[in-house]
Amino acid sequence: MPARVKGLMQQADMLFRAAAECHRQHTRHARLVKLGAPDEEQRTALEMAYLCDDFLGTAMTGYEKAKGHTDGHADDAWWHRANMLWHASREYVRRHANCDGLTHRHGKQSRDRLAELTTGFDLEASALLALRMAADSYGAARPEAE
Repeated sequence: MPARVKGLMQQADMLFRAAAECHRQHTRHARLVKLGAPDEEQRTALEMAYLCDDFLGTAMTGYEKAKGHTDGHADDAWWHRANMLWHASREYVRRHANCDGLTHRHGKQSRDRLAELTTGFDLEASALLALRMAADSYGAARPEAE
């Protein structure tokens, strides 16, 4: 295997692991909230999820910059699934940043504002699910990436 392809595959594997961990940590935090766990435990779980979000962003950027990212590897299922994972990662990072912006924006609270927040969080949750599905698809093509 050419070094360029091996380097791209390593970046894709890192993106896969980052996406899987990101989803795991956000699911863990949601479970703790649902259980009514102590605030300190919930806050710590959320901090872990945010660390994973940062790592996902780093892995996503690494994949974008890797040589061969845009080259056609038509016969390589892993490459197609890595690109799907990259797109899902970009969408999740974008949605997550949008929700952070919405929650930090000051202003009058209204029904419209609440509807905007609800829609934003629903879209973020959908993007997180799409990220998990793309990661599962990549993992099926490259089980050794685990």
